[in-house]
Amino acid sequence: MILDLDTRFPEGLSDDTVCAVAELLNELANQWESHYFHRLRAYQARQQLDLFDAEEPWRRKVPD
Repeated sequence: MILDLDTRFPEGLSDDTVCAVAELLNELANQWESHYFHRLRAYQARQQLDLFDAEEPWRRKVPD
């Protein structure tokens, strides 16, 4: 999904509002990552290519 950010963010916001929204989004992201930490790490680990051959560590596996 691609968002057109130019149309999503209103102009003319005060510095206080911009700062408050930034702090809210940062806190939300931190809480989300804290709550789902293990699931996020497991997902990222599954996405990594396994290029290491345990029986012949000097050789690299070629990805499919």
